[in-house]
Amino acid sequence: MSKQSTFLAWILRMPLIKRWSLMHTVKGENIAEHSHQVAVIAHLLAVIRKEHFGGTLSPERAATIALYHEVSETKLSDINHVTKYHNPRITREFKKLEDASEKECVSSLPLALQKHFSDLVVQASVDPEYKTLVKAADLISAWLKACDEIAFGNREFIPVRDRLDGMLAHFKEKLPEVRYLFDTFTDNCLVSVDELSQQDI
Repeated sequence: MSKQSTFLAWILRMPLIKRWSLMHTVKGENIAEHSHQVAVIAHLLAVIRKEHFGGTLSPERAATIALYHEVSETKLSDINHVTKYHNPRITREFKKLEDASEKECVSSLPLALQKHFSDLVVQASVDPEYKTLVKAADLISAWLKACDEIAFGNREFIPVRDRLDGMLAHFKEKLPEVRYLFDTFTDNCLVSVDELSQQDI
C-alpha cells in the first residue's frame, strides 16, 4: 500500500490552532473560523470590485486563496503580529518558516495534485492582485474581531483596533471595494441579534 498524504490531516487541524493566543479574549477564535470569515469577505470584495469598479478577479478564486492563507499556522501556530513584525530580521525569519511550512504542505500532496495547490497555498506564489485582496479581507476580519471584543468590554483590543484602523486606511485608498464594504456592511456586524433581526422585518 502506498504512503498516504498528510495534506488533509493538517488542514483538518486548523480548528485546534488558537488565534490571539497571547491576549485575553472574551470569545475564542481559531484559524479555521478566521479563514472562513476571510474567505467570505474576500469573495464579497471581489464581487464588489467586479460589479462596481470594473474588476476581473474571480470571487471564487479569491475565496479559495483566503481559505488556505493561514495553512502555515497548522505547523507554526498563530504568531502575535507585534512579535512577528518587531524588527526586519525577525520578520524575514518568520517569513522563511512560513514559506517552508506552506511548501511542505503542498509537497505532502500526491504529485499529480501539487500543481493545483501551489499557487493557492504557497503565499509567495499567489498572484499579487489576489494576495492584496485577501490581505485586505484578513485585516477586515481582524478589525471586526477587535471591535467585537471591545464591545464586550475587553480593552486589550483597543490598540489592535487602532493599529488596524491605520492599516485599513491604506487599503481604503488603494481598493475602492474596501471603502464600499465598510460603508455598506460593517456597522451591522457590530449590533445585537435583536437589532439585526429588526432591520430585516
